Amino acid sequence: MDHFAITNGVMHAEDVPLPQIAEAVGTPVYVYSRATLERHARVFREALEAVPDKLIAFAVKSNPNLAVLKVLGRQGMGADVVSVGEMRRALAAGIAPDMIVFSGVGKTTAEMIAALDAGIGQFNIESEEEGIELAAIAAAKGKVAQCTLRINPDVDAGTHDKISTGKADNKFGVPISEAGQIFGKLAGLPGVNLRGVAVHIGSQLADLAPLEAAFEKLGALVKALRGAGHVITHVDLGGGLGVPYRIGEVLPAPAEYGAMVARVTHGWGVKLIFEPGRVIAGNAGVLLTRVVRVKRGINDPFVIVDAAMNDLARPALYGAYHHFEAVAPSGARMTANIVGPICETGDTFAMGRECDKLEAGDLAVFRTAGAYGATMASSYNSRGFVAEVLVDGDKFAVVADRIEAGAIMDAERVPEWLI
Repeated sequence: MDHFAITNGVMHAEDVPLPQIAEAVGTPVYVYSRATLERHARVFREALEAVPDKLIAFAVKSNPNLAVLKVLGRQGMGADVVSVGEMRRALAAGIAPDMIVFSGVGKTTAEMIAALDAGIGQFNIESEEEGIELAAIAAAKGKVAQCTLRINPDVDAGTHDKISTGKADNKFGVPISEAGQIFGKLAGLPGVNLRGVAVHIGSQLADLAPLEAAFEKLGALVKALRGAGHVITHVDLGGGLGVPYRIGEVLPAPAEYGAMVARVTHGWGVKLIFEPGRVIAGNAGVLLTRVVRVKRGINDPFVIVDAAMNDLARPALYGAYHHFEAVAPSGARMTANIVGPICETGDTFAMGRECDKLEAGDLAVFRTAGAYGATMASSYNSRGFVAEVLVDGDKFAVVADRIEAGAIMDAERVPEWLI
């Protein structure tokens, strides 16, 4: 459920009509609903009520907006981060350092130092080499880094190849076949407390079976590590639960996921860590856009909108589907190609899509754009960065300014020898 609905013929975000936001802020613009963010956080937390000891750490990469992080932090969520920039955002949003988990395969020395100095709660180590480096840095600073070792369970998540992370040939984690040996080597190093294991097999999962298979492998590993004399107190189960992008699409509900987790992990005797992102933020946002013109096509007309692949990259990057609809639907329908103004054929949101009939100047939205939307934006074609708005009941605020192309150019320099 989300809080974007047609009221009196016009789509509203909670109690705010979207044309009011378009008039005040311009388009394209991302619009987030506080009520939806809070509801999704609550539903996910309630789904895990049977798990006695847990940390839910929102995947900041899915939506790093400070206002969004502030809303979720007030819902008791921690943060899963993959860069020092994301860590600083989480801290700036008021999330406690001990509720921050630092994941990611490419942590730099500077990032490790910054995270140690910030006192974050956990590092998810991705390789033997990373663990050795982190141990040396922490020991030199007289600190002990709390860590888990990320395992690659060689489980196919059944999702898009570019967001699958748990197969043997993916870059993340250590092979499960070598996990015992690597864990033993790192656990003996000063500077780290290797207290558990972590796994994350992919994003936008539409089936719980791959997750269950990965968790069962992890449970067997926990048992083996304990049998080897290691103390295991924490297990990070990652994220990846999918959301419906298409109208009528049915995916596993958080309650089903929670029941599976409780069953599989029963008796582990650990603190479980979860890293939901898309399932919290995805349906909490839309990308509001305006039709530039409708161009006659050979087969179907082209509806050219002012949003583009630099604003919403997922369709160009993954062939991803986003439901597209008019803000003030007339009831008439059309079949059209939905495209943006970028000088790339890849700047195409949909081909041959049945949708509301639209004309130049009409407003429309791309649904389920609250995750992996604004955060993946670029300035390609010297376009500016899209603005972001948060709605709360009958009020709204700009929570990320539109960065115009001129401001981006102002940050560039021509060397004296070219002047």
